[in-house]
Amino acid sequence: MSNAEQQDFWNAQAGPIWVAQMENMDRALAPVLDHVLGAAHIRRGDRVLDIGCGAGTSTAAAARLAGHDGSACGLDISHALLAHARLSTADAPGLTFIQGDAQTFDFEPDQFDAMISRFGVMFFENTQAAFANIASGLRPGAQLSFATWGDIAENPYFTMPAAIAKTVIGAVPKTDPDAPGPFALRDRQKVVALLDAAGLVEIKARVLPLDLTPPGDAAQVAQLLCDIGPAQRALTHFEADDADRARLVDALIAGLEPFETPKGIRIPAQINLFTARTKG
Repeated sequence: MSNAEQQDFWNAQAGPIWVAQMENMDRALAPVLDHVLGAAHIRRGDRVLDIGCGAGTSTAAAARLAGHDGSACGLDISHALLAHARLSTADAPGLTFIQGDAQTFDFEPDQFDAMISRFGVMFFENTQAAFANIASGLRPGAQLSFATWGDIAENPYFTMPAAIAKTVIGAVPKTDPDAPGPFALRDRQKVVALLDAAGLVEIKARVLPLDLTPPGDAAQVAQLLCDIGPAQRALTHFEADDADRARLVDALIAGLEPFETPKGIRIPAQINLFTARTKG
């Protein structure tokens, strides 16, 4: 998708769904955000930029780390997500939200001390240009910390629902995994090279094997998978009815059985965690 298409998708389609599933997705992705924030080294008084902030959970967490003397600004292209972010954090200090495209947004120079992103940077039409533009708003020596999905085969959160939906509902048209989307930045060496070309330094890429922690039992998680991700795409593409969805939910419940633990559903994932600094 182009940047304009991404904006249309996150406003007209994905945004309202993510708002409805915000609590469930935040709990599922909590281990990822913990790693992003841990690597960001946010200090009291810092001004933090959150790219692709969505409904604001990561921005609010960054603001808490920055304290009363600091602040956090969430930037996203979805007005639906940002409206929810503003509403849900109305009483929280030090928070602002801006609708904009990080690839082209006119950042004020030296405005931020750190940048974070939990899965918000895989959708740029030109990743190198986007990071160069983001860096223009960061002070010299500012820390960047962001997470992307790793190797496709190591992420059953995507592959399992996709395979089951193909069997139950049908095969959807193939997409280019290198195009803007969840797995666009799975190649760590490629991303390091892009960050280097964008003028960033001290670039590091780590592979994080961790478990996603969606709330609820298998039936509840199966419903979540039908709302966001490959299963939802199949339902939408084939204009599936309630009976089709019910059959898919049943199949997903069975598919989730290997991930059931005494602590709940735990879906193994491979995450890329990148850190870098601006020059200076």
